[in-house]
Amino acid sequence: MRPIDLSAATWRKSSYSNQDGGACVEVSDGFTHVVPVRDSKTPRDPVLVFPAGGWSTFVSAVKTGQLLG
Repeated sequence: MRPIDLSAATWRKSSYSNQDGGACVEVSDGFTHVVPVRDSKTPRDPVLVFPAGGWSTFVSAVKTGQLLG
């Protein structure tokens, strides 16, 4: 897989992130086949990149509470 150029990525904080500064996940929506995800507290650390379909399945599971243990 080729590296993805994230230099122009626009990041948004997840609505599920903690608003008091902890547990802040950011995603970038500007990519067709992948979804880059990072920790907003350490934006220069490596970014996780998920296939778009897998990310969509994960978000749906979170919204419906399927991942609560």
